[in-house]
Order: sequence, then structure tokens, then C-alpha cells
Amino acid sequence: MKERNENIIKIGLALFVGLFTFIISSAVFNMQQSSLLGTIALLVTLWTNEGLSLAVVSLLPIILFPALGVLTTKATSVNYSHPIIFLFFGGFLLAIAVEKTLLHRYIADKVLNLFPNTVRGMIFSLSLTSGLLSSILSNTTTTLLLMPIALFLTTDVKLKMRFALAIAYGASVGGILTPIGTPPNLILLGVMNDHGMEMIPFLQWVWMVAPLSFLMLVAVSFLLSFGVGNSSIKREKHNSDLDKNQKKVFYILSFLVLLLLVNAPIKPYWNGLGLSEAAILLGTGLLLFTPLLNILNWSEDSSKIPYQIMFLFGAGFSIAKAFSSTGLADEVASYLLSMTELPPILLLFGVATLITFTTEITSNTALISIMLPVIYSVTERSGINATLFMMVATLCASYAFMLPIATPPNAIAMSSGAVKIKSMLRYGFMLNLIGIFLIVLIAEFFWKGIF
Repeated sequence: MKERNENIIKIGLALFVGLFTFIISSAVFNMQQSSLLGTIALLVTLWTNEGLSLAVVSLLPIILFPALGVLTTKATSVNYSHPIIFLFFGGFLLAIAVEKTLLHRYIADKVLNLFPNTVRGMIFSLSLTSGLLSSILSNTTTTLLLMPIALFLTTDVKLKMRFALAIAYGASVGGILTPIGTPPNLILLGVMNDHGMEMIPFLQWVWMVAPLSFLMLVAVSFLLSFGVGNSSIKREKHNSDLDKNQKKVFYILSFLVLLLLVNAPIKPYWNGLGLSEAAILLGTGLLLFTPLLNILNWSEDSSKIPYQIMFLFGAGFSIAKAFSSTGLADEVASYLLSMTELPPILLLFGVATLITFTTEITSNTALISIMLPVIYSVTERSGINATLFMMVATLCASYAFMLPIATPPNAIAMSSGAVKIKSMLRYGFMLNLIGIFLIVLIAEFFWKGIF
């Protein structure tokens, strides 16, 4: 009874926040755009206070968007079959196979033996390993492959949460290190090419971004290790030999990593294979059900797939689509034009803050696809360094740490069951601010002399 009453209060609070946001927005935006903002406020509040289950809240756009005239049912529901959702699906199948065969124990022993066997040592090693891997692989794939290791290291609930966040945040931090690390980076290069701008060479990108990635990895590690002491982690040692099923999964994962590396473009030296990463992940995951491998069984293992996360990203893609179709993205961009009279460093802070916190409720890929052409237009009209501002916006799109909908690593961390939204909000807000400050600082005093 008490829990039911608490949930009713939480739902009532979310309705109030949504209505209040709608009323305030009506003074600036039209009815359709205000309805969208009010709905987003409602959804974010429910995701945060957990008044309804994650899956239920994530499916609400299919009902609310058509009812409020934001999007049609078809235009909303199609986002729940976005290709990246099938990338998630394949990745989750691989993660289930790793956990089912206990391969993560073997990997944990090999990787973590390289670092101090303490809480702080584990947090730093997990974030660093995740960051380095995600610089050449998808941050989604990296997080999916490493998450079972984090959950295996300890039975302490609080430490599990910190370890899971170390992997998720490390993947987001490291994803910006190379142009191929995360989709927004490639979108930036594509927009620059379309506008005839001078491209950023691969090695120059790494050289420019390495200080930022290093400082952010240090910030993530120190923040997550604050208050936990430096006690040793007692890790159980396991047989160093792989059994038959572990070898199967290990070879499949090795093949997957090799294929992803070969598939990744390194402009202008290698165009990649041109294969869909979603198809690669899904195909590899489905191989685990075949008689040849016989690792997964649908009737036994399908219940382990966190479908609520797929619904969550369907909601995120729906919001991104609504931002574009209602013209709200253009409206927001028009306000950027009025900001160009500010001193450049304040304008950088404004763009960084806007992108970072907007990404919390939209797909970073969709948002940066909408905003980069707008930022280019605004900066060109105002005579401001377009490359500098587009670079800042692109990196900030990957540095949203507060909500599970913000980035795939965040969603995977929460789907593990070790992380609550409140914990992600608390740590994520601090990292958002640190990320904004470091990106702007490095842009102003380092990148400005290069572009």
C-alpha cells in the first residue's frame, strides 16, 4: 500500500512538471512544440523518479505523441525498429553468451592482473580499458563486452554500481579519441566534407583529443572512487584453460573484433568494408543459436534480453524525430544566432552546455546530425570559427552522462541492474559540468591555434 501511494505521488509530480513545462514553453514556442517539451519533461521525470517501470514510460510516446499532435502513430512507432536497436539486440546476445559460459571470469583474470588489486585500481583499470577499446570499436560494443566483467568482480552492490559506471563512462570518454570511435565524429567529418571545409587528418584528431580523453578518464576514475577507500578486492582465481564452449565464444568474439576493425573506415587510407555494424552484431549474436555452436537456447535465454532498454531507445529516437519534424530544432538554433554577439569563450560555453544537456534526452547521433549544419550556418554568417564550434558540439554530444537515454553505454549500465537512475544522475551531472569545462578550456587554448 505504501509503495502504491508513493508511486501515485511520483506520477502526479511528473504530470505537474510536464504541465508546468508546457505552460512555460507556450510563451516561446507554438502549441505543437510546447506539447513536445511538456511530454519530454513528463517522460524524464518518470524515468528519474521511477513512478512507472522503465518499459512502460518508454512506450508512452506511441500514445502521447499522436494524442497531442506531435507525431502520428506510424511516425512514432517506426523509431522503435531503428537499426541501432538491432545492434543492441545482437550485442546483448553476445553478452549473455559470455556470462552463460563464464568467459568473463577468464577475461577478468587476464585483464585485471595488469592493475593494482584495489578498489581504486579496479575503477581506473575498467575505465581505462573501456576508453581505449571504444576508441577503435563502437562504445556500445565495448560496454556490452566489458559489463559482465564489472559485475563479476564483487558482490558489494555499491561497488558494482561504481564498476558498471566506470565502464559506461569510460566508453563514452574514449569514443571521441579517434574519428571512428563514435558516430557523431564521422558525422562531423561528413558535414565538413559536404561544405568543402578542410578535413581533420586521423592522427591530428587523436593528437588534439588525447589530452581531453586522458583528463576525463582521470576525472571519471577519481569521482567514482571517491569515498570507497582503497581496500583490496579479493578476486577468485579460476582455471586458466578455456573449456569447449568458452573457446567457441572466445573465437566468435575475436572474429567479431577483427571484422569490426576491418569494417571501420580510416579516411583517406581505408574506406572499410561498408558493412552495417548493426547487421554484424545481430548476425554474430544469432550465430550463437545455430547447431554448430549451440551456445544459446531461445526458450532458456531470451528472457535475459533487456527489452525495456530497446523500448527506451525507441523513445529516444522518437523524441529526436519529433524535435526535427516539429521545427523545434530550428527554433532552438535560431536562438543561437542571437548569442553570437557574446564573447567567443562564453559562446563556446553556451554551445557546449546546450548540446550536452539536450543530448541527455535525445539520440546523440540524431541531435548532432540536426545541429551541425545549423551551427555551421550560424558561425559562417557571424564570421566565427566554424570548425572549432562544430568540434566542440560533436564532442559534447558524446559527453552526456546523466540519463540512460543519453548514450548507449549509459543504457547498458542501467540494464545491468547494478545502476539506478538516481546514481547515474548524481555522478553524471558532475561529469557533464567537468566535460563542458574541459572541452571549452582545451578548445579555447589549444584547438583555436590549430583551426
